[in-house]
Amino acid sequence: MKRIVAVVCMLLLVTVAISFAAAPGKDSGGQPIVIKSNELQADTKNRTATFIGKVVAKQDTITIHTDKLVVRYAEKGGDVEKVEAFGNVRIVQANRIGTAQQAVYYTKDGKIILSGSPKVVQGKDMVSGSEITYFVNEEKSVVTGTANTRVEAVIYPKGKGPDDAAKP
Repeated sequence: MKRIVAVVCMLLLVTVAISFAAAPGKDSGGQPIVIKSNELQADTKNRTATFIGKVVAKQDTITIHTDKLVVRYAEKGGDVEKVEAFGNVRIVQANRIGTAQQAVYYTKDGKIILSGSPKVVQGKDMVSGSEITYFVNEEKSVVTGTANTRVEAVIYPKGKGPDDAAKP
């Protein structure tokens, strides 16, 4: 059980990538954030910046691909309150990949929620469910299921992946 929790936490670390838009320089060594999209809509009144169309956000070794990325700013101070990724969300860092239809990062709570067929894969290990929530500051995760979508985790013992089965 302890190994499952550790692997789930390790797998979900990739979702911390969403936080790079909220806290540049903290874990990125001061690397710039580069966001490319087909369109950018900045709305000062509603305190949002919306990137639309084949969005690719990259900082250092972390890349987020999505259809739409919305950054919401606080009324006072201009700090980022929330970062939302909508449609075909794929977060990549080395051999870790997180996918979902939606990802939301709440900066104040340090909470990331993946929903819409969320799945996190690292190497051959995988976890999926109805919703995956990662509490950044606590390094804790919760994967929930429903009657139709049960939680599934596939965790291979070190050096015992499916490709290793035929080896003596």
